[in-house]
Amino acid sequence: MDTDLFLQIVQGTPTPVGTAAMWWMGQMGLWVKLGGTVLSMDYFASEREDRRVPPPVPAAQVRGIDAFLGTHDHLDHIDHEAWQVWAKNCPEALFIFPALHAEAVTADGITQERQRGMGEGQACQIGDVTVRAIAAAHEFLHADPDTGLHPCLQYIIEGNGVRLYHAGDTLRYEGMLGKLQALGHIDAALLPINGRDGERYRRNCIGNMTFQESADLAGELRPGVVIPGHWDMFAGNLGDPAAFADYLDAKYPGLPCRIPVIGETILIPGS
Repeated sequence: MDTDLFLQIVQGTPTPVGTAAMWWMGQMGLWVKLGGTVLSMDYFASEREDRRVPPPVPAAQVRGIDAFLGTHDHLDHIDHEAWQVWAKNCPEALFIFPALHAEAVTADGITQERQRGMGEGQACQIGDVTVRAIAAAHEFLHADPDTGLHPCLQYIIEGNGVRLYHAGDTLRYEGMLGKLQALGHIDAALLPINGRDGERYRRNCIGNMTFQESADLAGELRPGVVIPGHWDMFAGNLGDPAAFADYLDAKYPGLPCRIPVIGETILIPGS
């Protein structure tokens, strides 16, 4: 991918009130533009021999981002090597993450003033965009016994007349649907579909919703469009987006699904 051209597209794509633009960046990586605000979520930008697809934008070339969001402290969600680069190369950007990981984020060279450590039910502001956090169960909720904070989060992003849902890595747990429904209609949802099984557990690869579980969550939420994620990056932890789309179509006909292509512009209308 032509990095300079892609960055020009991100900055130049118009998002008038009532619209958003999204770019899937592989795995659960997502760039979002709402009005004049650009967010990068769970972007895995470091080069590794075991990744199946290269980073669409090398970490050193990333620019024009107002905030970097990470859902939990795994390398393909909070990429510390990349965050260290962005701390220097994007000096105005904020960093949003589960508050339990503040020590690790500080070690990346990110000052306290630029940190927005989050917990369940909390919100923060980036320009005119609001980011709300709910707990994620990857694979359990694992709330810290002393602080009650969760190590893994999901984010609801609201701004410019649009509401987006980034599920991070999670299983569905009791009460999660109600938390999401209470925030209002979701215009686009990125959900993990790679699932879990015994073979992966035995090598300490913890799981996410299966494609059927993610489809059922989407079927109850009825977002404007549902996008499958977490299916392409590592050979031992893949998913099947076509099976997800087929199951969704069979069980919830009429619910729009978009199998994403890395770097492709997805325009999202608000409800």
